[in-house]
Amino acid sequence: MLRWMFLLVFAPLLEAENWPSYRGPQGSGVSMKAAPLRWNADATTGPVKNVLWRMPIPGLGHASPIIWGNRLFVASAVRTTGEAPLRVGLFGDGGSADDNAEQSWKVYCLDRETGRVLWERTAKTGLPRAARHTKATHANTTLATDGQRLLAFFGSEGLYAYDLTGRLLWQKDLGVLDMTPADDRTLSWGFASSPVVVGDKVIVQCDVKKGSFLAAFALADGKQLWKTDRSAVSLGSWGTPGVFGNLVVCNGYPFVAGYDVETGHERWRIPASGDVPVPVPFAANGLIYVAQAHGKGSPLIAFRPNGQVAWREERNGAYLSTPVAHHGQIFSVTSGGVFKSYDGLTGRKIYEERLGTSAYTASPVAAAGRVYVTSEEGEVSVIEAGPTFRVLSKNLLGEITLATPALADGTIYFRTRREIIAIRD
Repeated sequence: MLRWMFLLVFAPLLEAENWPSYRGPQGSGVSMKAAPLRWNADATTGPVKNVLWRMPIPGLGHASPIIWGNRLFVASAVRTTGEAPLRVGLFGDGGSADDNAEQSWKVYCLDRETGRVLWERTAKTGLPRAARHTKATHANTTLATDGQRLLAFFGSEGLYAYDLTGRLLWQKDLGVLDMTPADDRTLSWGFASSPVVVGDKVIVQCDVKKGSFLAAFALADGKQLWKTDRSAVSLGSWGTPGVFGNLVVCNGYPFVAGYDVETGHERWRIPASGDVPVPVPFAANGLIYVAQAHGKGSPLIAFRPNGQVAWREERNGAYLSTPVAHHGQIFSVTSGGVFKSYDGLTGRKIYEERLGTSAYTASPVAAAGRVYVTSEEGEVSVIEAGPTFRVLSKNLLGEITLATPALADGTIYFRTRREIIAIRD
């Protein structure tokens, strides 16, 4: 009798959908369960609708929320004095932000159903070791978990492992990790590549001004398992690595490269032309995809795990956001709000339409035949995942939003400039 009672009580938790890292399971950006179609979180425009909860998060960060069981985790950088500046919109200059004051790099754990803060931890307090881009933050990287350990990677401020109660297990100083575009090595844009948990290890991609590398550390104690030099492969990248079985794929310029998960040995290289690589590699339709933009080219490349290119679309234009694959199509949005769809197997462009005039940084996500695209102004377009461009709804968050949302069990979690907002029908 007790056994059956245990199963009845914990069955919902065991069946809960997790979103354990940036863009969720396998970095796909896709939830298996239907998500809300209509809501309004902006009380200045009308009645608030389908907002489950909202919780202020101190500081400034573009780190996306992640979900495990009944907990939500998010990272932030909290400035000791004053408010951290953030410049949004479409602009071309690449200067650094005036945000070199003392910061506290923090991890927050919230109750997934209520938004209540269960615990917070300060990984480090001090002056930033590297400057950041005016549109970035000192907490760009998303956390990652395997359900036992929680990994926080704050770039130059270190790599930290916690258990899910917030107990620090280990930490590593990986040096100053300052990324910069290939055409101007004097700039300082900070760090943005999130950690990826693979089995018993965590993998980090660190493409920096000098001495770029890919490395794996043991989840148990932080011991370095391998480290591979990427200086000849990438002059800078802001993308999180993609892991597909025993293959690690890293977006970079002038090459996209594949590595062995267990050894870090480089397997192949694919020439690439976008000199500020940001999007994350993702897989669907038996292929792996990488998008780039800026500089001489803006390719969307589809290739097989052995590095053989299946097709290339040279003018994709996905710069800051990663495309999403859903229902056999690839959906992509440019920084200027042009929404595109491609056939995932052939690369044939299905359509190209303009969503609006706002800037777009957050990556699109998908669920149950719908694609969710968030503008920096906090307008979320829900688009049908089909061969015809059809906007099903437009919904407001009421805040600046650059972080990619998380989806789990029919709820969408948005990280805005100042809050986490949970949306549910």
